[in-house]
Amino acid sequence: MKVLQVLQALPTQDGDGVNIRRVAGFDGRYLDPFLMLDELKSDDRKDYMGGFPPHPHRGIETFTYLIKGGFEHRDHLGNKKAIRSGDVQWMSTGRGVVHSEMPLAESDGLHGFQIWINMPSAEKMRPPRYQDSTSTPLPVIENGTGARLRALGGSWQVAEQIAESPLNNLAADAALADVELQPGGRLDLAPLDQSKVMVYIHTGSLAQGQYKSGDLLILEPGSDLALSSEHGGGALILAGEPLQQPIAHMGPFVMTTQDELMQAVRDYQAGRFGTIE
Repeated sequence: MKVLQVLQALPTQDGDGVNIRRVAGFDGRYLDPFLMLDELKSDDRKDYMGGFPPHPHRGIETFTYLIKGGFEHRDHLGNKKAIRSGDVQWMSTGRGVVHSEMPLAESDGLHGFQIWINMPSAEKMRPPRYQDSTSTPLPVIENGTGARLRALGGSWQVAEQIAESPLNNLAADAALADVELQPGGRLDLAPLDQSKVMVYIHTGSLAQGQYKSGDLLILEPGSDLALSSEHGGGALILAGEPLQQPIAHMGPFVMTTQDELMQAVRDYQAGRFGTIE
């Protein structure tokens, strides 16, 4: 496995004072087609109970995955779902969505992620779409060598086993998986079809402690994946095809030109995004 670069997630806040770790790539240099990875991991309710009150998006896809705890998603399209441990939720915002994500009252700690995927410029103004896995459990592959892969988005193959997530129409041919490694566990994957492949370590460490929690490994295109952990660990695999297009970013809006960005602001201020009932 050839690692080109290692980026570290940095502590910050978002929403109503929610403490997170973030890797941002709004300059398009390292993460394309991904824009941002946020990790929320805390057993202290003060770190997350403010949640993410209603706010807009345009021009991106948001992908939420929970390992522990729960959120309630609501949006102006009428979707209202409780997303719990092991669930994913995908929102292709297109021309505009207003939504909120608030912690469930019974949540005893939270560990989850929100990942932003950029949309091709020609698709940024199409109607929004929503999908989650609450009624269709995500497929899991266990390889017998202390590794477990959960297919969060897209299709995955481990040796002769194939797992396809019900969320299989993400922008930029994106695919995501969560890998759990027992002490001494190992997972080997052949090179993926996508040009951009990254590994984010969220638990423990990999490669005999060489890479630790909070590290984002950017792999050489065409590299195989060889994940191992001496003492146990967990990691997300993110794959996608770079869009190689300009990025104009302001808060929750990501377009390709400044004119498009300013129009998004005007449309939101004029109430054209709708409201949550």
